[in-house]
Amino acid sequence: MMTKRVGISAGTALACFLTLTAVGRADTISYADAVTTLAKECGSDIKKFCNGQNLGNGRIQACLGKNASKVSPSCTSTLGSVMTSIAQRQEAQASVFKVCQHDISQYCNGVKGDGNILSCLVETKRVDNRECNQAITDAGWR
Repeated sequence: MMTKRVGISAGTALACFLTLTAVGRADTISYADAVTTLAKECGSDIKKFCNGQNLGNGRIQACLGKNASKVSPSCTSTLGSVMTSIAQRQEAQASVFKVCQHDISQYCNGVKGDGNILSCLVETKRVDNRECNQAITDAGWR
């Protein structure tokens, strides 16, 4: 039960932190996978060093950083890789429309609204721009 609460708290904290940070390309990770990974690798450290703290808005990372000398190496490594991956995903999401501008004008001309344009890009099989396809994949939309 306590582990579950730590996992939920860590997830909530990560989600809050991630909404306030922005920034790629490479292995990106979904928020759900990030929470699961952090709960698994850092749950005991969070419980031990950050117990009872409100961990939203980047405080989970700050708490673990403040206790860096005591946090397990696997948690430190996992936190770093998860944060990098999430930042890369956010960057990809922010850049898709710019990177895919040519494909949007070529295959989705006349489609209105960002969500509809994104659906058009994801669904069209004709997008042959490698950078656009990679941006869509890195953004987690395909």
